[in-house]
Amino acid sequence: MLGRCAPGSPGPRPMVRALPPSASALRQRLRQCAERIPEAGAVLDLLEKCPEHQKKGGFPVIVFEGLDATGKTTVTQAVKDKLNGILLRSPPACISQWRTIFDDEPTPIKRAFYAAGNYILASEIAKASTQAPVIIDRYWHSTAAYTIATETSGKVQDLPPAQDEVYQWPEDLLKPDLVLLLTVDPEERVRRLQHRGLEKTKEEAELEANSLFRQRVEESYKRMVNPACQEVDASPSKEEVLKTVLQLIKKHCAF
Repeated sequence: MLGRCAPGSPGPRPMVRALPPSASALRQRLRQCAERIPEAGAVLDLLEKCPEHQKKGGFPVIVFEGLDATGKTTVTQAVKDKLNGILLRSPPACISQWRTIFDDEPTPIKRAFYAAGNYILASEIAKASTQAPVIIDRYWHSTAAYTIATETSGKVQDLPPAQDEVYQWPEDLLKPDLVLLLTVDPEERVRRLQHRGLEKTKEEAELEANSLFRQRVEESYKRMVNPACQEVDASPSKEEVLKTVLQLIKKHCAF
């Protein structure tokens, strides 16, 4: 999926193939490292139990994306309560305990873990969406946006062009009905992070220290298509943000 820059692109270096474009490609990559990393074998076992081409149930599936401290946890919980929905997260609970292991692995393996998590999550979404509205805290767009930003150096202008295939949703992954991208002013986001006082992830530390990286992540989110992200300003009060979000859900999703 991330195998190249566009012809003639001034990018500082060619993109590596960091993100497998399908479940079958993911399985192949996990097999390659399963002997060395037992947890990769466990992820592979879960992935192979997932039916191909998951189908959504009759209830809407709504994804919330955004950088840390943009309010995803608060908003997803509030929407879940308001819609009597089911709240899911990526990576799913069945593999999230292995995040620290894969975060220390080379980038291709790390990205394979997070990408596999999306396919495993898809099987949970398929089942849950037959019962109630499904609210998801991060999904494929996060995996892709961080990969694109990591595998590109320099400024936003050095990203693959907006129409590049790297921004396309995988053909074999269950699609949500709506993707909402929560955004806040960079200074406000840092203030929220400091107020939370939580230990930073490696990527969060990079976001804070490297404004160009943050800009590449944010721009990559905005370039995603099929489905694209609907941007939501999460700076106002919780009540105002929830009101805006519910209006968008009512507009785009049929119950």
